[in-house]
Amino acid sequence: METCGRFLVGTPISKRSKEVHKGTTFGHWELDTVVSSRGKSKACAPTFIERKTRLYVALKMPDRTAHSMEIAFGIVPSQYPLGTCQTATTDRGKEFACYARLEAVHNVKVYFAVSYSSWQRGSNDNANGLLREFFPKWHDFASVTDSQLADVIRLINNRSRKCHGWKSAHEAFMEEVSHLA
Repeated sequence: METCGRFLVGTPISKRSKEVHKGTTFGHWELDTVVSSRGKSKACAPTFIERKTRLYVALKMPDRTAHSMEIAFGIVPSQYPLGTCQTATTDRGKEFACYARLEAVHNVKVYFAVSYSSWQRGSNDNANGLLREFFPKWHDFASVTDSQLADVIRLINNRSRKCHGWKSAHEAFMEEVSHLA
């Protein structure tokens, strides 16, 4: 069932465990898509942020289709050890209509935030705001090179954070990953 680019199936965020909600355990991600402004190309950037460490990942995607998101989602977890991606929380954008395949193929539970409730994915919303400082809303993602995007993500992930005792998100993430081995 689809309505205006959104779909109405999937597990709601209210079913997500309290430990995931608190952001105190590792391996739980928030996902979103940052798009070019209307009239520009269909290119966009799927964004992923790990809730505990706040490691932020963004890729380029040619369009906002479920197929493109499925490919992008396959790239991100494959870069990290098993156990790094246990759950994903997203909105009900049409690009996440592939959630059942993501759950089956990647053994990850996908939860959906309530529509127009960006605070339910606050870490991702905040990081997307940082990304927008480099690529404002009017910016066409088709003109952004992979190298430019990687440089910006590196800057965001290497900022020291008070919530991590002034370690960067990258340092906090690597520390958590070291415990998985």
